[in-house]
Amino acid sequence: MSSLAVTLSPPQAPKAEYRVLGAISASHMVNDMMQSLILAMYPILKGDFHLSFVQIGFITLTYQLTASLLQPLIGLYTDRRPQPYSLPFGMVSTLCGLILLAYAPTYAVLLLAAAFVGLGSAIFHPESSRIARLASGGQHGLAQSVFQVGGNTGSAVGPLLAAAVIVPFGQRSVAWFGLVALMAIVMLLQVSRWYAAHNLAAGPVSLRAVPSSPHPRGVVLFAIGVLLVLIFSKYFYIAGISSFYTFYLIEKFGVSVQSAQVHLFVFLFASAIGTLAGGPIGDRIGRKPVIWASILGVAPFALLLPHAALFWTTALTIVIGLVLSSAFSAILVYAQELMPGKIGAVSGLFFGFAFGMGGLGAAALGLLADRTSIEFVYRAIAYLPLLGVVAALLPKSQRRTR
Repeated sequence: MSSLAVTLSPPQAPKAEYRVLGAISASHMVNDMMQSLILAMYPILKGDFHLSFVQIGFITLTYQLTASLLQPLIGLYTDRRPQPYSLPFGMVSTLCGLILLAYAPTYAVLLLAAAFVGLGSAIFHPESSRIARLASGGQHGLAQSVFQVGGNTGSAVGPLLAAAVIVPFGQRSVAWFGLVALMAIVMLLQVSRWYAAHNLAAGPVSLRAVPSSPHPRGVVLFAIGVLLVLIFSKYFYIAGISSFYTFYLIEKFGVSVQSAQVHLFVFLFASAIGTLAGGPIGDRIGRKPVIWASILGVAPFALLLPHAALFWTTALTIVIGLVLSSAFSAILVYAQELMPGKIGAVSGLFFGFAFGMGGLGAAALGLLADRTSIEFVYRAIAYLPLLGVVAALLPKSQRRTR
């Protein structure tokens, strides 16, 4: 009887690899911190290189479009041929971009530096998102949130470090952050070893069972289209905040550059905290309610923002960051559940599209700012979160069973 009881006992659920999740999240923090350093340097670069707002937007466009075009292709390739050691290589590309940024003598070299940073992100995101899912122990939303919170924390810390280091010491002080990138390369080598061992134990990719989608192909394609509309609304709006928030505060309220950087940090840090909530909540109640609430729910605050005084501007951006940032983890896991056999391609598509919309948004809104004003830009983008209403068209996601 005891032997029969052992035989009939349910298999133990896989455990989450928290050390791997912590390492990949920390590496994501470094990767996105490097990107945010570019954003945080815009007031300095604008003065040193005599740039217009549209030229500033094109810097954002360069690194985000580079990442946008390459990420889906890299994700599709690594679905078929996993590349565990591509992660440290991606961080090396980001390091090269950082060094170029520190010593760039011309605007053209600034664009080249941005392209290297974009290439690093294109390599990093699809495989690291796959690793987060592999290390999740079945808690896919939680794992993606832990992974994402690293990136959002890095984005938040960048402006703060820029205010403390780059503003007082100038453009070349950016090179010191290369030491942090070197530390991340060492960390990613350890993650790559774990991934390589895990991938080898799973057997050849061609022999693995491919899970089926819970919905027909037509429903899946329609749902992916809806999710991309939501990504557009979120990241076009975020581009207006992250790329031009410092200029908005300086122009409208007369704050100093360093004070504006601190305000940008507060917004981005609130975004990091909100990211951590979206995935676990989606694990419990389903992805669709989180997606619906996080994008459409931010619309009233976005509409109030252009009309608020400085104190309320800060308060509203905190709420916007907390609520809006919870969407991406839920959107990404929802999409992965729609196409479970193509984790890398789905991750690459959504990270790439998010980067592309951010880049196009920065360039388009920069052009609009040059022709009108920063305040007009903030009034115009306030309506974008209303597109969150299309989340009602998504098929119901599956709740996670325990």
